[in-house]
Amino acid sequence: MRGAYVAPGFIDLHVWGEVEEERRWTWDEFQKLPHRLAKMDIHCVTRWSKFDTTWEGVSLKDLVDQGYVKLKKGAKFLLQHAEFGFTVNVPVEVALAENFLLADKFEGEALTPDHGYPLRAIVGFIPGRQELETPYFWKGAKWLRGLEFLTEDQLGFWEQAGYHNRANVWEEQRFARGW
Repeated sequence: MRGAYVAPGFIDLHVWGEVEEERRWTWDEFQKLPHRLAKMDIHCVTRWSKFDTTWEGVSLKDLVDQGYVKLKKGAKFLLQHAEFGFTVNVPVEVALAENFLLADKFEGEALTPDHGYPLRAIVGFIPGRQELETPYFWKGAKWLRGLEFLTEDQLGFWEQAGYHNRANVWEEQRFARGW
């Protein structure tokens, strides 16, 4: 398809910032990390939703709980870094929740380039888990390359363009300004 984005080959996933030790995983190493399935509803800021989607990947919560990543006490925010300098920010409590996943498969198949191949962050609604904050789908970066833990929030690409910083689906937090 002409003009379609095709992601370059996965080199590594880099984790840095407010962590005890920087980490890098090659694609083969990433595939050996503990994977899990997550069934979630996803909600786009453009007012579409897709229910009962199944994702497979690595839970950031599992990486922290199992000692693969050790956060410093000051780590309060996560800035996701993707291809071409694209960034997405979320509070650490959102990134460490059960509805946040570093996904490499959707509905049992590898992600396509248009949907974030080879790796994207996903955050969605897990039915029956109303206590988990549910941001809009843009709060998960496609073509993910790095995770930077920060002491202070840094607006991501869409937030710099006027989208709401928290992006809570249930509160319809779409825009930061009254557009």
